[in-house]
Amino acid sequence: MITKLENEYIIATINSFGAELCSLKLKQDQTEYIWQADPKYWARHTPVLFPIVGRLAEDEYLLGDKTYTLPQHGFARDMEFDLLIQEKSHVQYRLLSNEQTIKNYPNNFELVLGYTLKDKELIVEYTVKNRDDKIMYFSLGAHPGFRCPLLPNECFEDYYLEFSQKETVYRYPLENGLILNQPEILLNNDHIIPLSYDLFKRDALIFKGLKSNSITLKSKKSNKALMVKFDGFPFHGIWTKPNSNAPFICIEPWYGIADAAGRKGQLSDKEGICSLNASEAFSCQFSIMIH
Repeated sequence: MITKLENEYIIATINSFGAELCSLKLKQDQTEYIWQADPKYWARHTPVLFPIVGRLAEDEYLLGDKTYTLPQHGFARDMEFDLLIQEKSHVQYRLLSNEQTIKNYPNNFELVLGYTLKDKELIVEYTVKNRDDKIMYFSLGAHPGFRCPLLPNECFEDYYLEFSQKETVYRYPLENGLILNQPEILLNNDHIIPLSYDLFKRDALIFKGLKSNSITLKSKKSNKALMVKFDGFPFHGIWTKPNSNAPFICIEPWYGIADAAGRKGQLSDKEGICSLNASEAFSCQFSIMIH
């Protein structure tokens, strides 16, 4: 089911399947900011990553003495969420564990997603609750895809990413979706990354421990821009489909990260894993501001 949110400045639509944001438009000129899931390149918009972010080595993990399998980015993005609240500028969805999820992830959980419009900003809120009587390990991430270019007379290389602070930061390359321990310096006391498809020959740009709390996608040729704002997220990904000239870019704040190449072990020992004791809850949020 598709739900429409609207205020004076923007219109958003969200699908209850995956609780996925499908559209974000500026009413002033009807510019669409969200990637429209062309299957030629990537058939998703803004998937929710839970209960893992990225790939597991051999798509498996250990919990105690048992082995379980999970697909890349988990299962939440491919499940129907329940609609809890629907208002003109706010909607909230919930996913509960069930017989299907427990086969691959033996935890009773509640995942709640909220979307709220505020002026020219969309705020996305996540809450994970452990409904079990044992400790629960999980990762959680956002994967919003944005049209790039935003205007028809521009191209991908006309855009750049601007970090809110100067960064000296490494990227961690991927091989078959797994992290290689071969970090490469990407920014050296700088805050601008010009976009080019060559950047993504080795898949996503993955960062650990950014100082910045926002990344802005800007055009060199127009005043079109969008800002992804985040606080507290320890990992970030920047991605477009490698070797495809795909007209989109993803700016992804994460609580979690893919496995290192060759790693296979306890979920509790996984880099970046989060944990909740019985009945505890975890909340975070990010937002998208459009211009």
